[in-house]
Amino acid sequence: MKVYFIVILVLIIVVFIALKSFAKNNVEEQPYQVIKVYDSFEVRFYPTATIASINSNAKTYKDLGSSGFRKLANYIFGGNKDKKSIAMTAPVYMDINDSQSTMSFVMPNNYNSKNLPNPNDSSITIKETESVYVAVIKFGGFASDIKIKEYTDKLKKQLLEKQISFYGNFNYLGYNPPFQVINRRNEILVNIKWTK
Repeated sequence: MKVYFIVILVLIIVVFIALKSFAKNNVEEQPYQVIKVYDSFEVRFYPTATIASINSNAKTYKDLGSSGFRKLANYIFGGNKDKKSIAMTAPVYMDINDSQSTMSFVMPNNYNSKNLPNPNDSSITIKETESVYVAVIKFGGFASDIKIKEYTDKLKKQLLEKQISFYGNFNYLGYNPPFQVINRRNEILVNIKWTK
């Protein structure tokens, strides 16, 4: 009898996760405009946005993801001077490198650096980004350091072939909660000089 109960419980959990994955994602996404689509990447324009960021000595996707996400999630779930809950948005930005890595949450459109509550954690910084043109390549499944490097190299190669100048670090963008097992969206993004 116990075995049947465990099997039924596991099936219920699997069905719940699958249904949750299929459900429409109501999370606000950072707005952008697609400027040009190439075979394996696209050029976008991002207007200015407000972000909350945390710096880290982490050098891997997993290490930055666990430490950075916890701190930023605490901030938006009430860990701020006003004890105010702020809606989660997508994507989560990760700049993973050997010197200093950064994770950033994009704040909802109705917030800016003046009306956001101050974080309780002094290591979290709030700032406005500049409007920028970027090149973006997409990939599915679960992200890993290997996949991030593979698609970073692929995007870099495509930009060099198309003679599109890029600058700054390549960033990983994650769009999905960890429990979503299908239809996952991941991107690699880098700033470009766009004059076309």
